[in-house]
Amino acid sequence: MNIQGRHFTAIWYDPKTDGVRYIDQTKLPWELVIREMTTFADGIRAIRDMEVRGAPLIGVTAALAMYIGVKEGEQSPAEMAVLLNATRPTAVNLAYATDQMLRICGTEKLSAGLASRFLQRALELREEEITRCRMIGEQGLSLISEIAERKGGEPVNILTHCNAGWLATVDYGTALAPVYLAHDSGIPVHVWVDETRPRNQGAKLTTYELTQHGVPNTLIVDNAGGLLMQQGKVDLVLVGADRITANGDVVNKVGTYLKALAASDNQVPFYVAAPPSTFDQQTATGRDVPIEERSKNEVLFTDDHGSSIAPEGTPVHNPGFDITPARLVTGYLDGTILA
Repeated sequence: MNIQGRHFTAIWYDPKTDGVRYIDQTKLPWELVIREMTTFADGIRAIRDMEVRGAPLIGVTAALAMYIGVKEGEQSPAEMAVLLNATRPTAVNLAYATDQMLRICGTEKLSAGLASRFLQRALELREEEITRCRMIGEQGLSLISEIAERKGGEPVNILTHCNAGWLATVDYGTALAPVYLAHDSGIPVHVWVDETRPRNQGAKLTTYELTQHGVPNTLIVDNAGGLLMQQGKVDLVLVGADRITANGDVVNKVGTYLKALAASDNQVPFYVAAPPSTFDQQTATGRDVPIEERSKNEVLFTDDHGSSIAPEGTPVHNPGFDITPARLVTGYLDGTILA
């Protein structure tokens, strides 16, 4: 999508230098920093420290990191997969990507030929995510179009949580893909953007990419969504997912469950957008998913240099995700059949 009128993707391969480049999301929205992944350790750091984040993007980053690791020749692909999978255990796309990479090597020893096949598969996974996100956008566009027709030209108000745009995937996004396609086709849309404490991905990333693309948006505190729904100011809730279990439970950024409850109570459609790589048929329910516990400093400090917002020694519990039961989901946008 666009930054200052120029098309970007969140991560890409440069054949001229045989290098992998990505946007460092920890620097947004203040500055656009493009980093180069030159070692396998760079890939581990990028995922662990959330320089890249968002389930589909994590998977693609892991695949490209394994390509670089094979070139280095210091660890086996299986060893690399274990290290990568441990960085962000909740997002299933990570394990999906490493599994796809392992399938092409078997017991083969490290070699230039194996590295070439790893690069090919990693780039295929990247293109698959882009294609599926575009298809999610086309699928969700029909929902927005129907609402727009009923509203007679008034903007369609969409509420989203966290960041599920192109920064979280590679291009287009999941929850935001329908928004971009609607905007580009001339349908008036407006997005209510949850700040998404404690890391503020909504405030820092979603507002950034929507504004850069020219989509009208308004930042709100996380707990304002329910009131807006009561006031009839939300037509549709669109969120992404880090994992969708076999029974349809949705594991997503903490706070998603509360939005689903508010949407259900106010008869607002609640849709989850995610590519097939996010669907986990091997895990029965959301309660079976490991929920990542993140640093207490994310809660206690507003940034790396800020003062604490709580008394010294205050205990902190900081789960990164919550579980939205399938019964609260109106439908899933996976780029195939509307369910």
